[in-house]
Amino acid sequence: MAIFNNTTSSNFFLTAIPGMESAHVWISIPVCCLYSIALLGNSMILYIIIIERRLHKPMYYFLSMLSAVDLCLIISTLPTVLGVLWFHGLEVSFKVCLIQMFFVHSFSFLESSVLVAMALDRFLAICKPLKYATILTDKVIMVIGLVICIRQMILIFPMILALKNISFHGGQELAHPFCYHPDMIKNTYSNPWISSFLGMFLQLYLSGTDLLFILISYVLILRTVMSIVTPKKQQKVLSTCVCHICAVTIFYVPMISLSLTHRLLNSTPRLVCSILGNIYLLLPPVVNPVIYSLKTKTIRRAMFQHLQSKRVHGSTM
Repeated sequence: MAIFNNTTSSNFFLTAIPGMESAHVWISIPVCCLYSIALLGNSMILYIIIIERRLHKPMYYFLSMLSAVDLCLIISTLPTVLGVLWFHGLEVSFKVCLIQMFFVHSFSFLESSVLVAMALDRFLAICKPLKYATILTDKVIMVIGLVICIRQMILIFPMILALKNISFHGGQELAHPFCYHPDMIKNTYSNPWISSFLGMFLQLYLSGTDLLFILISYVLILRTVMSIVTPKKQQKVLSTCVCHICAVTIFYVPMISLSLTHRLLNSTPRLVCSILGNIYLLLPPVVNPVIYSLKTKTIRRAMFQHLQSKRVHGSTM
């Protein structure tokens, strides 16, 4: 833990929605419901993919990675979010805040990389269907997952180390119920531009390049789809991409909006930042399992069959 040695001891106060402190208990009810949907939905998808051999295919392996990342992101923020809502403000030390910030940004960048892998899967399935099985073998998928994890670990540490010698104002309120890098560096004694620039660079490098690869893959997919003569086949092929497009949209739009709001729009009201932060935190983990459960027939059927088998087993007991 040497990264903490030169940092002054500071505490932060996490906040949920500014100006609505008296309604935190009521706000916690829908928030708990959303957390429950995210935890149960992603856990169910992971479980179904693990137990169903027919789902042991590249598309579902990547989906299981997405669900695992969403679960980790939810778990890393659940204690502080509920602590703020139930106890009207939660004081956390700089060390705890730094650790949570590391996990929040790591899992966020991991999700971005997994979405790229899913775009690669869709590209190969549509544009190179004959080579799909030979390229995306189990070994290749394991290597992709390992590379994704190593990439995040190598690139996220500079952002953490950049905070090593920075002194923070004690007792400052953050705009979110979790620790977020652009929000933290606003409360420094020194000029925060260096740390902010590094964070922005990593954001653009990781998420920006990931989004670029996703856009390029869909340009190539559209070019292939347009070469198909039958409109029904075109629609059928494009329908296989709907879930992924929705996942990309609900992840990148809130993330980019929140990052730009903190770094470029200093006059933005804290309420707006708070709402964007909550959307960024909860929307992808809640919506992703719902979309994939509703739109993917194989997963939906596997879930129904599993639930029916549980009912039959329960009735025979």
